[in-house]
Amino acid sequence: MKPRLLKIQSRTDFVEEVYNSLADAICEGSLAPGTRLTQEDIAEQLAVSRSPVLQALRLLKKDGLVQDAPGRGVLVAPLDPQWLGDLYEIRGSLDCLSAKLAAMRKAKLDAELFERGRDAFVSGDVRAMIDADMEFHFAIYAASGNRLIAETARVHWVHLRRVMGALLQVSGQRESIWDEHAAIAKAIERGDVSLAVSLSEMHARRARQHFANEFNVLLGAQSGIEPKLLAEEMPA
Repeated sequence: MKPRLLKIQSRTDFVEEVYNSLADAICEGSLAPGTRLTQEDIAEQLAVSRSPVLQALRLLKKDGLVQDAPGRGVLVAPLDPQWLGDLYEIRGSLDCLSAKLAAMRKAKLDAELFERGRDAFVSGDVRAMIDADMEFHFAIYAASGNRLIAETARVHWVHLRRVMGALLQVSGQRESIWDEHAAIAKAIERGDVSLAVSLSEMHARRARQHFANEFNVLLGAQSGIEPKLLAEEMPA
């Protein structure tokens, strides 16, 4: 009897490609908050059918990167400083926990991580800097031995990438960031749990403070709101 086979969908991986293309554009700032997106325009620009675009937009909406627009289509979701401040708190907690567990195991991170990170900083390439920073933190998550840390963090890093992209457009990357990364890695490799946690906490606090300082200027420029008013809304 001739086997009955299900028809193969044409290039279903286009959904992931469309999602990644749009997510990268949102995170790097080329699709600014409030930008209206339509299936037709996206499909035309990416040379794909509307079906994968529709599915990709649904995923982006689920992840909070886009939201329904009045009338028709969707728009890039606005940036909420209060919510993003809370997000940095969660990131800080996960970073400290992973550094603690990694230090208990005396994990050694790949030296090439730091070479790529410093090269990205020198290049000024926004995507390269974001990718290098993520790679460092996820290396510690993996070194912790707790798989749930990376799985939990991955949800939040979708939005952290976006914040980093916006900040890099305004002020560039902090000069000390890869020195801070290197110090954390050394403390982990030595098995100095207390120092690894302390340095991770300080690193997260500096990142959050940098966000609070620079992001107020960014939001003010985009919305016309005075930076002082945004500072009053931003958690300390």
